[in-house]
Amino acid sequence: MINLHYGRRARGTSSAALAMTIAAILNASAAGAQEAKPGTLEEVIVTGTLISDPNHVAPSPIVIASAEELRQTGAVTLEASLNQLPQFSPAGTAGNGGQGTGGHATVNLRGLGSNRNLVLLDGRRLPLADISGNVDINLIPDSVLASVQTITGGASAVYGSDAMSGVVNFITLGHFEGITADVQYGNSERGDYEQVTASSAFGTSFADGKGNALIAAGYSTREGLSGAKREFFEFVTPSSFIGQGTFVPSATNLPNQAAVNTLFASYGAVTPVSNTLNLGFNDNGTLFTQTGAKNYQGPTTDGYAIIAGNVRMPVGPQTMIMNPLDRTSVFSKFDYEFSPDLTLYGQFMYVDSEVHTSSGGSLTQFGTLTTIPITNPFIPNDLRTLLASRPNPNAPFTWNGRYVGIPAKAWDESYTTAQYLAGLKGSLPWKNWTWDVYGAYDTTDHVQSNYHAVLKSRVQALLNAPDGGNSICAGGFNPFSLANSRNISDACEAYMTTTATSTEALSQTNFQGVVQGSLFSLPAGDMKLALLGSYRENTYRSNPDSQLAAQNIEAVIASQASIGEYDVTEFAGQIDIPVLSGLPLIEQLNIGAAFRRSDYSTSGSVDSYEGDIKWTPVPGLLIRGGYQRAVRAPNIGELFAADTGGQIAFGTPPAAIGDPCDIRSTARTGAGGSDVRSLCLAQGIPASVIDTYTFPTTATASLTHGNPALAPETANTYNIGFSWNSRAESPWLSNMSVSLDYYSIDIEDVISVVPGLTALSKCYNLDGSNPSYAVNNPFCTLLTRDSNGLLQLIETPYLNLGGLRTSGVDLQLSWSADVGPGNLYFSTGVGYSEEFAVQTLPGTQFQDYGGTNTIGSSHPELKALTTLGYGFGGATVAVRWRFQDAMADVTSVTTPTNPGVGVPTYNLYDLVATYELNDQWQFRAGVTNLTDEESVFVSSSQTSTDTSVFDPVGRSYYFGVKFSM
Repeated sequence: MINLHYGRRARGTSSAALAMTIAAILNASAAGAQEAKPGTLEEVIVTGTLISDPNHVAPSPIVIASAEELRQTGAVTLEASLNQLPQFSPAGTAGNGGQGTGGHATVNLRGLGSNRNLVLLDGRRLPLADISGNVDINLIPDSVLASVQTITGGASAVYGSDAMSGVVNFITLGHFEGITADVQYGNSERGDYEQVTASSAFGTSFADGKGNALIAAGYSTREGLSGAKREFFEFVTPSSFIGQGTFVPSATNLPNQAAVNTLFASYGAVTPVSNTLNLGFNDNGTLFTQTGAKNYQGPTTDGYAIIAGNVRMPVGPQTMIMNPLDRTSVFSKFDYEFSPDLTLYGQFMYVDSEVHTSSGGSLTQFGTLTTIPITNPFIPNDLRTLLASRPNPNAPFTWNGRYVGIPAKAWDESYTTAQYLAGLKGSLPWKNWTWDVYGAYDTTDHVQSNYHAVLKSRVQALLNAPDGGNSICAGGFNPFSLANSRNISDACEAYMTTTATSTEALSQTNFQGVVQGSLFSLPAGDMKLALLGSYRENTYRSNPDSQLAAQNIEAVIASQASIGEYDVTEFAGQIDIPVLSGLPLIEQLNIGAAFRRSDYSTSGSVDSYEGDIKWTPVPGLLIRGGYQRAVRAPNIGELFAADTGGQIAFGTPPAAIGDPCDIRSTARTGAGGSDVRSLCLAQGIPASVIDTYTFPTTATASLTHGNPALAPETANTYNIGFSWNSRAESPWLSNMSVSLDYYSIDIEDVISVVPGLTALSKCYNLDGSNPSYAVNNPFCTLLTRDSNGLLQLIETPYLNLGGLRTSGVDLQLSWSADVGPGNLYFSTGVGYSEEFAVQTLPGTQFQDYGGTNTIGSSHPELKALTTLGYGFGGATVAVRWRFQDAMADVTSVTTPTNPGVGVPTYNLYDLVATYELNDQWQFRAGVTNLTDEESVFVSSSQTSTDTSVFDPVGRSYYFGVKFSM
């Protein structure tokens, strides 16, 4: 059992400590292997390793993607290219729709989370993109990128905290002389998703070759894609917040049932209408029921629909499913050799990334709901009749609606990142020893501007005014009916709205020194040793707009100002020992070990270590294995983030979990329905509405906050496998290579928020976690309902929770042979996930989420990338097949008695071609999603799909040209 106290600002009370016993389910998915070039799998030096010897072979699997391979994917951003590789799981992408993305993108190895893999540039840490410790991988211009090297498996002992699932190392061009430029244009078949990227680099040597300098620049732009442009999104997210507005009866002050029946009988209704139903407003002043659509006289097109018999406003067409992007980047580096034993080097990076997005019209959601006094002059007569029949006829009433007379919510987000780095490196006068020391300082500034933000207090002032607000602004505000809601004067629009601007700033200071070389010679080779010392400091400050902090903006959840910092001092060592060589079945046998001690200012000292073995029985065959004790310390957001608002999408029951108290929910209609009903009553849903209660939308607010008492995560990781490069003389077998690796990762004390869907499932006993249906169950204490019983908030605090366990197999195969006038080549990378299991609390059973899917977390058992191509006369043509196995919905684990709809097998095919005219000019072109596959329905998604997994764009084209001299 966990009994963890953490401090936070209590809502509506003084500061208090809250003790909880809870757990969480972490998102994760399958791992896999790379798309390999034809030919052999080479032994590769990864820049970040402490022992930088050409003969040092890494014990963990390494995946290499060259810059040319990434360009052939046709993507304008790096993460879109890398996510096609099986060992990567989609994380944040530069194109994800909605606010808060800022155009930056992250990578997620093994699906263990983007903050559990370390991202490096030439072996050094990159600037942080956000408080979660993520790194934007689109920082460097394409023209200076040589390759991407990925180590899969825990590597904290060598690389430091965050390298729990592996390391992604972006390698830039070495000593470069000349000019290179690259331009690519792409668009969807429908002409509505234009993408352009351009980059150039110039490099030169100076001082008789002692120095070399490189400067590069890049620019990328991408058109946004609205849900209105794809038929798939036409009716998704059927929101009950509609332009006509609705009267929301108070459960403690309901209209007289007879009065409701009489009114609707006058409209021609032949069956009674419940006095608990929300009532909308027709343009002629009559009322209609939102549930059942009785007497509805409004539109059913252009953003309005009757879905399952209910009046709804599908939000899918209003939102951006892919954000527009503009990014400018500058990168430079230099080195100067004072002598063969001393070199000075430096590096500078600057990136400005901007995104504009919108997410539909503002609505009356989250926080204190809008009310209307009975003195409002715009109240329709039919509604006045019902209001007068209430037990307290003079009480104000709640109004829900969408502000269709005001432009849709829009965000501009800008991320500006800069890094300054300088260092010295050289050699020592004994036994090939070298040293390298550097210091780096980087900053990230995030500015978010929310346009057309509707101010609750201003709306309330207009509604409270005896003249409907006409004395405040021309015409006032009449929220009753679609025609009236659309008719807002410019003066009232200016009065009701503002531009809310929030800022966030992060900085990172990093010093590191490494010395490495041979200790002494053994019969099988030199014993190598590397030693490291480093110091790193991270700071964070956020300043939300005052209106946002006061929860005065409609449909945007409040966030509070916060500040925090921590530092860490680290010492590490790595050794590689050649044991045997030159013997039968032992061409070479090495063992290695590494150890790192990290002293954090927040959580104290932690140790990580590893041991490995590398055995070459015969030339061409390498057998490798290792054990790593990996560590991840809590990041600055997990430690210090103040109350930060978010949104939890749970769909509409019964197709999705929804609000379990909703009468449509399987929790209410299933075997435990009566117990759930009692629990809902105990949580505050009034008895007068319990049997007609429906939750009006597909999402609710969440509140996340940091926890300075967090302890580091620890993981035990194992890997064993082999790589084989054919030495056969046959032309059909000589260019063939195979790599097969098994991995197992077991994480303890997982740092995570309590997922909202998990809290709902466990509170309402959907997975057996609350068999007594106790209202004081730890998960139930995370839920807040308002006076009408509506689910208003789910708290998602950061805590050390249970465990996470995943294992699987990576296979990669490449082959090529001369056929006819050219070369035929084939490569495939397959990731098989044996298990992805989550333990919500220490001592409880693990639940296997392998083969399941939900928004932002897909875990296919099989994922593969396969290429078949033919090259001849400077040209290549290839077909690429992207495969993802079918997955059950996540509710098959969380609510197994009534699982949601899963996703089918997903196949995408691409056609790519390149032509090398000469040493200077290279051309490429391709068609992605050749068969124009649509997105796939995902039950829990607000947009009914996951755009980072399933292609929302459709068939697209691209062509590019590269010039070098």
